[in-house]
Formats: sequence, C-alpha cells, structure tokens
Amino acid sequence: MQWFLDLTKLDQMTVQHVIMILIGCFFLYLSIVKKYEPMLLLPLAFGMILANIPGANLSAYASYPVPTVVDGVSEIIQKPGLLSIMYSGISYVVYPPFVFLCIGIMTDFGPLISAPRNFIISIGAQFGIFFAFGLSLFVGSLLAPYIPGFDGFSLKDAAAIGIIGGADGPTAVYSASRLAPGLLSSIAIAAFSYMALVPFIQPPLMRLLTTDKERVIVMPEPKKVTKRQKIIFPIAVTVVVLLLIPAAGNLVGMLMLGNLIRESGVPQLERYVKSFSGHILNGLTLLVGLTIGSSAEASRFLTPQTIIIIVCGLIAFVVGTIGGILTAKILCVLTKGKVNPLIGNAGVSAMPMAARISQKLGQKYNPQNYLLMHAMGPLVGGVIGSSVCAGLFLTLFT
Repeated sequence: MQWFLDLTKLDQMTVQHVIMILIGCFFLYLSIVKKYEPMLLLPLAFGMILANIPGANLSAYASYPVPTVVDGVSEIIQKPGLLSIMYSGISYVVYPPFVFLCIGIMTDFGPLISAPRNFIISIGAQFGIFFAFGLSLFVGSLLAPYIPGFDGFSLKDAAAIGIIGGADGPTAVYSASRLAPGLLSSIAIAAFSYMALVPFIQPPLMRLLTTDKERVIVMPEPKKVTKRQKIIFPIAVTVVVLLLIPAAGNLVGMLMLGNLIRESGVPQLERYVKSFSGHILNGLTLLVGLTIGSSAEASRFLTPQTIIIIVCGLIAFVVGTIGGILTAKILCVLTKGKVNPLIGNAGVSAMPMAARISQKLGQKYNPQNYLLMHAMGPLVGGVIGSSVCAGLFLTLFT
C-alpha cells in the first residue's frame, strides 16, 4: 500500500486540495453548461484543478528535481514545471499588454468620439475602484487582530484589490502582478469571475436605480465619425495619458496601437487585424486563463485574505455599476432626456457583455430602443479609465 501512495502522492492530498478541485469543477460547470465566459473560465477552472493535484507539479510555482553533474560533482537542481514556465508571461507582465493590443484592434472608439460626454459615465463608474481601495484598507485593519499571521493590507495590496472594481480582468492581472504578486491569483480569479457574472449582478441594480420613464428613453442616433477623427483619437489619447501618467503606458499604449492599426485603413495591416483579433487573442486568452488558474494553489488561495478580496471585489463591482448608472441619470437630467440611464452599467469595462445587457433591458422596456452602440461609448471609455487608474496607482505606490 505504501508503494502505491508513494507512486501516486495520494497521501499528500488534503481537504484544501479537494475544495479547490471542487471549485474548479464548479467553474467548469458555469463555463460548459451555463456558457458563462467559456473561453476564459474553462481554462482557468482546469488550471485550478491541475494546480491542486499533489505530485503533478502543474501549479504556477512548481518545480522538479533534475540530477546533473557540475565539475565532476553530482548535484540536483530544481527546474520550473510546464505551467511555471508559462506563468512567467504573467509574472513578467507580458500577457496583459498583448491582450490590450488585441482588444484595441477589435475596438471601435467611434461611439465614444461621437458622444464624448459618455466618457463622464466611465469616470463615474471608476468610483468602485477607489471605494474598494479604501474598503480593503479599512476591513484589513479591522480584522487583522483576529486573523493569525495577517497584518492587514498594505497600500499596494489595497490598490491591486481596488482595480477589481473596473471589471477589467487584464488590467487587474497587470496591476496585481506589479503591486501585489502574492495576491495575484485571488485578485485575478475574483475579477474574471465577476466579469462572467455580469448578467446576474447588473440587471437588478439597473432596474432598482432607474424609473419606468427613464428606461423607455430613445437616444438620438450617434453622430457620424470621420476616418480622420478615428486616426487622431488613439494618437492623442496616447500622448496625453502617457505625458500625465507614464505608468499607464504599457496598457494604454498597446490598446491605442491596436486601435490605430485597425483604423489606419492600410491594406497591408489587415493581416494584423485578422491575426490579433482572432487566433492570437484566442491563444492569449487560453494562456491567461490557464496560468491564472494554475496559481490558485490551495495553500495560497484558501486564506482569510482571499475571502476579504472576493467580498471587497464584489462590493467594488456593485459600487462601480451604481456610480455609472447614477452618473448617466445626472446626464439624463442635464441633457433634458437625451441619455438613457440604462447605458450607465457599461461604465465598467466588462466588454462586451455590459453593453449587451444595456441593449437587452432597453429592448425589454421599449422595443424601439437600440442602446448597444450608445452603451459602447462608456464601455470603451471604461477600458481607458481603468487603465489610467491602474497607472495612477502604480505611480503612487511603486
């Protein structure tokens, strides 16, 4: 019997490992049966399962011994495992900027350019980030005396947790890898989970905070945007943001480079558009999901800090959604009924699901309502806004 346990490492299996495997199976159920963000959630869930099978050496931190001979002396050195090598794209902050490049190539900033006021909705939605920043500091200091080995969250930790409120997974990963690497798996899984749960979280808030009269508002057709405006926009945003907040350059720069490639209209660049908006983005999504999941080892993930992060992240996402809706309501009043507050939920950058929810609810209350393109304005503004917030935190705390 002992030889079997030595061979399979089953004797190293703990209750915590079983819990993590069950969590991974639950996420697989959500992605396969419920079809919630399957391209991201499925590899993330499978990575969690792989990371918590003892002896498999398939976590982001695993290594394995390799006998070698150095100057005639036998030694055993540790080499990184497969997922540990792949995880370097997260730890060295490679994957998130490339994801932003792909997002930029796929994004049409026309709705934001045609109605710049919608960016104000995006600004209102970023309140969730700063609320979570303060909340995590407060809750951490409040609970620290009661949790052994926990001294509360530092400013860097709180800043990384706050970015969850932007509902932008790549930005959350980027910020956590720079500010709080030890909390990366908890922050990333919370951020991507809430992105997948947008259809459950946002509609009740939208119905609660808007009136029947506001929900049926038909917004005027967006103004046409010229090709020149679309080309100038990414260049202008890059220069302005990087001059003011250079630390946001990795994300904003790659986002705007991708968008400039898209809008340039140069035939030769169409190959970039097809590749980066298709196979390359799909591959990066798989890598990000799998490696983030593989970082969720039981010993690192099942901690009181993780529970606090998940709760603060949920509150941040809710507050961000509320901030966007309330800002849209203010704009509705200021524009004398030209802004439907149902697009306010799109101020958080859960792309493109938040805009689809605006469209779905708008059609439910008024079949003549077509809010999708209007909601894309604050949605793409939210991508820029959360990236700027991340750059601001990096500037202040690193």
